[in-house]
Amino acid sequence: MAGAGAVWALGTMSGTSLDGVDAALVLTDGRAIHAFGPTAFRPYGPAERACLRAALGRWPGEAGVEAAAEVVETAHAELLATLAGAEVVGFHGQTLAHDPRGRGTHQAGSGEVLAAVLGLPVVWDFRSADVALGGEGAPLAPFFHHACARRAGLAGPVVFLNLGGVGNVTWVDPALPEPEAPGALLAFDTGPANAPINDLVEARRGLDCDRDGALAAAGRVDEGIVAAVLALPHFRRMPPKSLDRDDFAPALAALAGLGDADAAATATAVAAAAVAAAWEHFPAPPRVTLVTGGGRRNPTLMAMLARRLPCPVMAVEHAGLDGDMLEAQAFAHLAVRVLRGLPTSAPGTTGVAAAVGGGRIARPEPTPAP
Repeated sequence: MAGAGAVWALGTMSGTSLDGVDAALVLTDGRAIHAFGPTAFRPYGPAERACLRAALGRWPGEAGVEAAAEVVETAHAELLATLAGAEVVGFHGQTLAHDPRGRGTHQAGSGEVLAAVLGLPVVWDFRSADVALGGEGAPLAPFFHHACARRAGLAGPVVFLNLGGVGNVTWVDPALPEPEAPGALLAFDTGPANAPINDLVEARRGLDCDRDGALAAAGRVDEGIVAAVLALPHFRRMPPKSLDRDDFAPALAALAGLGDADAAATATAVAAAAVAAAWEHFPAPPRVTLVTGGGRRNPTLMAMLARRLPCPVMAVEHAGLDGDMLEAQAFAHLAVRVLRGLPTSAPGTTGVAAAVGGGRIARPEPTPAP
C-alpha cells in the first residue's frame, strides 16, 4: 500500500448536522481518482442524536464525551462492516468542538477501536496536526475537490459549496496539477448552513430537517436579523477561516422572537447570505458553483443562492459527482494521501504555514500465527 498504485479506500463522514454516517469506497492513488465504488448511509436514531447533541462543545474528559464516542464508534463499525474490498479506512469521527486558536479541535471516536474491530488500517485524527502548525484544521475536503474537478474535466475556476451543518467553499483552479500549488485552491467556512435550520425545526416541530424547504418557503425573511449576522467579525476576516457548529448561536437567538415559518425562512436566508459574502475573497470569478451536502436538496435555499450569487448554481450531480457522499469520499482519498506522505492541507485551504500532511494511522493487531 505504500507504493504508487491506486488502492480501494473506504472513507467516512459524520457531519455537524448530526443526521448519520456516510461511507464510500474510492479507488485512488492519493493524487487522481480512478473510480468511485459503493456507498452506504447509517442514520443516527433519536437517542443517539440526543447523546451527540448533549456532547457538542465539549472536550476529552468532559461529561458526555465518552458516551458520544461510543455512539460514533458503534455506528461506524456497523456501517463499515457492510462494505467490502477496502484496504484502508479514512475515519473522520464526529466533531464536538473546534477552537483552532484556543483549545484545538476535537473529533469523537477512536481510530484504534475501529482498526481493531475492522481488521484494517485506519487513518484518523486528520485535523490536529494542521491546527498544531497554525492552521484552522478545516476545511479538509479541498484537496479532494481539486481531484474531482480534474477528473470531471472542468474548466476553471469553479467553486464547490458544501452545505452541511456549517457551510464551506472551495475555489478551485483545476489547470494547476497539484492541489498544494500556490493559487490552486482557496477554501474556508462561510457561516451557518443546515445546523441552525435543523435545530430550529427539531425544537419547534420535532422534525430532523425542513424537508424540501417547505417551512421556510411559507415564511418571510427578517432582513434585520440577516444584516446583524453579516455584521459579525467572521465575515470581515480574511480566509482561510473556520467555524464551530454553534459559533453563530448567540446571533441567531433572535430567531426565537419569530414564528416557525419566518424563523426558518430567516435562518435559510442567513445561510445563503453567508455564502454570497464569500465572493469578495475569491481570486477570480468562478464559472459555476457546484453544491454538495444536504442543503442542495432544499429548494428554498437553492433558490436563495441562485438570486444572490453571480454565477450558475447547481448540484454537483451535474458534474457526475455524488453530493451525498462527497465528504466521505474525500476522507477515503485523504487517507491514501496520508499513507503515502502527501500533504492534506496547505496555506490556501487552512492557513497553515506550509503544506502539511495530517492524520494518524492505527493498525490492527497482527493475527497470531497458528
